[in-house]
Amino acid sequence: MRRPNIIFILADDMGYGDIGPFSRGNALTPSLDKMASEGVCLTQHYAESPVCTPSRAALLTGRYHHRTGAIDMRELRGLSNISLKETTVADVFKSNGYATGLIGKWHSGTIGKKYHPNARGFDEFVGFRGGGCGYYDYRLYYNDEIRESRGQYLTELFTDEAISFIDRHKDGPFFLHLAYNAPHKPLEAPEDDVKIFGDRGIYSRGVSILYGMILNMDRGIGRIFDKLKEHKIDGETLVLFTSDNGPEFGGPGEMCTDRFNCNLAGTKGHVFEGGIKVPAILRWPGKLKAGVKDDCFAHGTDWFPTFCAAAGIDVPERIKLDGFNILPYLTGEADKQNAKRFWQWNRYKPEMTCNAAMRDGIWKLVRPMIEEAMKTDRGEWNEDRIVEKNPEAYFENIKTPFPPRALPPPGPAMLFDIEADPLERNNLASEHPERAKAMLSELEEWFGEVESERLSINE
Repeated sequence: MRRPNIIFILADDMGYGDIGPFSRGNALTPSLDKMASEGVCLTQHYAESPVCTPSRAALLTGRYHHRTGAIDMRELRGLSNISLKETTVADVFKSNGYATGLIGKWHSGTIGKKYHPNARGFDEFVGFRGGGCGYYDYRLYYNDEIRESRGQYLTELFTDEAISFIDRHKDGPFFLHLAYNAPHKPLEAPEDDVKIFGDRGIYSRGVSILYGMILNMDRGIGRIFDKLKEHKIDGETLVLFTSDNGPEFGGPGEMCTDRFNCNLAGTKGHVFEGGIKVPAILRWPGKLKAGVKDDCFAHGTDWFPTFCAAAGIDVPERIKLDGFNILPYLTGEADKQNAKRFWQWNRYKPEMTCNAAMRDGIWKLVRPMIEEAMKTDRGEWNEDRIVEKNPEAYFENIKTPFPPRALPPPGPAMLFDIEADPLERNNLASEHPERAKAMLSELEEWFGEVESERLSINE
């Protein structure tokens, strides 16, 4: 019996409200809408982190990002590196006879060959190693070779490379991670795609470009499904589409303050729903039901064990996963899980009292941001932009002390009933003080455990 192919498609900064099933007619995603009509659309799916690098580390390892050492986006410092002690999902699939490929954004180790995707389980890599690049002006790795842009729109190039990978490995089995950088800034898209939204006369220029970027990516996803059908491997391929974190509404260039995200609280960077609740669609003809919206509570760490289960691969015993195989819940073979989940992220050294959250059933505890812990040294940010454009010129990460900062006392924890209050408008901490206290204690215990493991990394 042929083992299934896995295609894991990841968008960048694409929010819950950016796909047709939830966008209320704002964004246009006909290919993803069709994928949802032929598969399962998850309504309670969460990224492991509200920002890129930590979220990707969890997706690749099935473990909370603190354990992996990939705690921030600072590339020159090596804070985006997934520790070499970690085993990636690509490592596991490669060791089980799968052809493995990564096309697109890596951002899990920018400097040095030992952190290159080819050294982390991927046979083939076409993309960039840093956090971002332009859509017309870019330099891409083709394994070890670097090629300059010839002017092709980057999202379309990534789609072309994905189709080439499928063509070459159609006899399978293969594991393809297609990590689009759309719709991450800079906001750039072919004008024909932008015009569709600009002609509506209701969006800012920035949102029109952003929705054009999403539409272009969606068109490419449609081409991938066409290719699977051409090779008659459509029914033998599990496809997942999701995003690394919630949407960004501002930043350099065009502003996107009128971007729709279902009125969820918070955006990229926040552990409120808007920063971590993201779209997820699975399609596996004949194995998963079609046209289903499922409220299975799922998390970024779940995809590693779920992919392995779908392929009939045993997760090596040495790996301590935080995620769960959710395939039995999606196929109706088991009741939905009610696992407790945790989030925490800030700049540089993690702070438990800042931007942290816990979910337990309908209840969610939130420790709000401490603004002083969310700031990046501007000089280091600028240096990272240089590293991204020329990573091969750097050989090791810097080890100097983190920039000094003084943190004020944290604000009180907040408690929400997510089922009754999905927009997090009604803080119930004063009405349920014992529940808030107990959840805060569990959050502190979890943080202490994952931080202890992070601090034990000695590479």
